[in-house]
Amino acid sequence: MRIVFAGTPEFAAEHLKALLDSPYEIVAVYTQPDRPAGRGQKLMPSPVKQLAVAHDIPVFQPPTLRNAEAQAELAALKPDLMVVVAYGLILPQVVLDIPRLGCINSHASLLPRWRGAAPIQRAVEAGDAESGVTVMRMEAGLDTGPMLLKVVTPISADDTGGSLHDRLAEMGPPAVVQAIAGLADGSLRGEVQDDALATYAHKLNKDEARIDWSRPAVELERLIRAFNPWPVCHSTLDGESVKVLAANLSTGKGAPGEILSASKDGLVVACGDQALSLTRLQLPGGKALNFSDLFNSRREKFAAGKVLGQ
Repeated sequence: MRIVFAGTPEFAAEHLKALLDSPYEIVAVYTQPDRPAGRGQKLMPSPVKQLAVAHDIPVFQPPTLRNAEAQAELAALKPDLMVVVAYGLILPQVVLDIPRLGCINSHASLLPRWRGAAPIQRAVEAGDAESGVTVMRMEAGLDTGPMLLKVVTPISADDTGGSLHDRLAEMGPPAVVQAIAGLADGSLRGEVQDDALATYAHKLNKDEARIDWSRPAVELERLIRAFNPWPVCHSTLDGESVKVLAANLSTGKGAPGEILSASKDGLVVACGDQALSLTRLQLPGGKALNFSDLFNSRREKFAAGKVLGQ
């Protein structure tokens, strides 16, 4: 089985690791072009590229797979199967048709729920009871192909986008290896998705991480968990940015954003409905701290009656 792997972030790299430990031959890796990162904005290879280079696997980084040259390059590899995980490029039909057994994808949701770019965070934000990984055959549509295999995990009340990501990154790779074996011996048959049940997981952006205190506390608590560790929910206090990394539901009434009380247990802030107790914050130039530590050193900053978000 000659496999071409296509993926970019750490979630994809975990899948590549599993394939490198499998009986299958990884003949090439496709990943996004190197991107500037960090304070120096140096070009950084993706986690998938770093892993491929460490294992002496040829790496291809075309900016698009829509041109004939890139397509011919892929066809020359004569792949039996292409495994795609969070690659970030659209695969046109001509590319999907190149591998003998087609292309499969590991997607971090229970399809058809949360097709699209940010399924992990959207599941937490929406208050879903469970999430998982779906291994599917790829079609030209976005995450629309027949489902080959699903693995499921509950979403707990304290799960963040980060913790759910890490759990799914452990669950997805063995599911892909199992699906490949099923394709190879003909035992796996795809189940068609019900488009009527589909939801779309829009890409995350920093603007939606700005906390709107007029929203219900229950929604904001989920948003804060979903957007940790990125893009991180934030507000302002005394004209300075405040990042909010953890919060619990609380009681109390006041104007949206008004500080109702502060103690070592948390900073209680009024919302459109109910209140939130902020338990982990990051102030400008500082590191993320539990509120009990901030309360000891900056008590005056969090006086009752002040309003966040003004």
